[in-house]
Amino acid sequence: MLKPLIYDLAVLQLLEETKEEENNNFLLYLIQQDEQSMDTIVHHLNKEVSEAIDCTACGNCCRSLMINIEPGEPELLSAHLNILLPVFKETYIEESQQGRMIVNTIPCHFLEDNKCIIYTHRFMECREFPHLHKPGFVRRLPGTLLHYIRCPIIYNVIESLKAVLKYHYERD
Repeated sequence: MLKPLIYDLAVLQLLEETKEEENNNFLLYLIQQDEQSMDTIVHHLNKEVSEAIDCTACGNCCRSLMINIEPGEPELLSAHLNILLPVFKETYIEESQQGRMIVNTIPCHFLEDNKCIIYTHRFMECREFPHLHKPGFVRRLPGTLLHYIRCPIIYNVIESLKAVLKYHYERD
């Protein structure tokens, strides 16, 4: 059973400083655990938390993250929006010399009234975030912790994981 979930971004913001040292120590603790066992637990917690939190009601990732775009996605989305590909790219995408693409503004162009207007056709990066369903949770945890107070799903999965593992942190 999950502990009571925290959804409020303002509350998460207040917790950031008090949890930073604890989370750094939790990372050191997790590195010593079996990776597959941690993935199994995190995948289960992610499913529970994700079902309890409507991420479309939050939209904070859309307001605050750089969105990577995979090859082929501009073509699909421009066709869906009935926009010529060169116009779509010029309007919405920034491309590096190496060919990596990102949405060219934060917040995302496609966020209107806190809702994604291309939700069913959104980019793979958006579909996958917060990536807690993927293997290798412990290896990715330093990057995941960067979004700890930005995403209620990440916050609640990590805090629930601490509870499941009976992890207790005491300040020196």
